[in-house]
Amino acid sequence: MWRGLYTAGAGMITETKRTDTIANNLANANTSGYKRDDAINREFAPMLIRRINDGKMQNDVTSIKGFSLGGVAPVVGTLGLGSYIDEIATDHTQGGFQTTGNPLDLAISGDGYFAVQTPQGVRYTRDGNFYKSAAGQLQTVNGQAVLDNQGRPITIPAGATRISVDEKGQIQADNQTIATLQFVQFGPNRRALLKQGNSLYYPQAGAQPQAATGAIQQGMLENSNTNVVSEMVELINNYRIYEAGSKAVTTQDTMLDKSVNEVGKL
Repeated sequence: MWRGLYTAGAGMITETKRTDTIANNLANANTSGYKRDDAINREFAPMLIRRINDGKMQNDVTSIKGFSLGGVAPVVGTLGLGSYIDEIATDHTQGGFQTTGNPLDLAISGDGYFAVQTPQGVRYTRDGNFYKSAAGQLQTVNGQAVLDNQGRPITIPAGATRISVDEKGQIQADNQTIATLQFVQFGPNRRALLKQGNSLYYPQAGAQPQAATGAIQQGMLENSNTNVVSEMVELINNYRIYEAGSKAVTTQDTMLDKSVNEVGKL
């Protein structure tokens, strides 16, 4: 019974973490460039169960007409020990585009990330909702400087009236090239970049940036790839699984109570 409590409790903890993941996806359904997460669970290694006290006496249930297991307890089967969250995996599928008409709004079609400067170092993002600061610097909505292909902040000349960005990130102000965005990707390994928060990613040790194969679309933003309806359905299903685990814990607790307070009296 103790094992049943732990198994059901482990399942409830797993579903709680899955609920947190779904809630975060829903909270970022309108965040530009956001990529939804999936909570991947894994089962604990099952336990092999054998019948005890079999095979010790030649007149027990395993000894019929002289047949005996030779002292080896027969296998009953396996017992599951619950599950746990093995990984929070990011779904990198392309989000839809929203036309804004703002020349500093940039969306990425295909693979690629913009590089920005943060207090923790260079980080990468697909959120191309950029602004021109009072000092003329190209920045994110959080005030982080957008970097060029030399790792330097990009400054837009004062008085520039026409700004254009091509598919590979070359920026022109009034037909004069002023910088080229650091537009990179990290190869086929999707886990080369991990989420940090605020639409930022950081590279794992050894991950090296390379030229992006995607294309930049000016005057657009990439929407979140979260499907609100699917997430809500998943949330309801998750709640039902959690509720089943809760009932299993209650049942195990009732059985334990009877074992201690009623069977023990006999």
